[in-house]
Amino acid sequence: MQGRMKEHPLSEEEISALLVSQSVGNLGTVSLEGFPYITPVHYVVIEGKIYIHGLCVGQKIDYLKANPKIGFEVFKMNGLIHDPELPCDTNTDYQSVIILGIAKLVDDDALKIQVLDEVVKKFTPQHTGKSYPPAMLKATGVIEITPAVTTGKYFK
Repeated sequence: MQGRMKEHPLSEEEISALLVSQSVGNLGTVSLEGFPYITPVHYVVIEGKIYIHGLCVGQKIDYLKANPKIGFEVFKMNGLIHDPELPCDTNTDYQSVIILGIAKLVDDDALKIQVLDEVVKKFTPQHTGKSYPPAMLKATGVIEITPAVTTGKYFK
């Protein structure tokens, strides 16, 4: 375990609160050539799982199909901590969560609609309650991440 993790771990409640409060996370997949591939994504949390929506084609989808093991990170920077007399004595007031898990594409339309309803509620609440055109629903991909390991840390 990292040193800072031992000294400054987030509780399960703090991890959940950070995940719910933030809008953007970074999804790490493995490219077909074996390189890390990081994509910033909007996400929602439903019953402990992370859901991401977007097109149902593209690099991250190709990479997930080839290797479903992912990393997912959320970070909140609250500010800088520095000593005005010592330029090298600077740190960051932050909270972060890292999830290692397994991702899969959602093929159940009822779950896909539930996820999209949560996405709309979080990001465009003025559209809550509206239906999704069938062609749009079909063209939208939803990724479900089941966490295997979740850690959080902070520094103040």
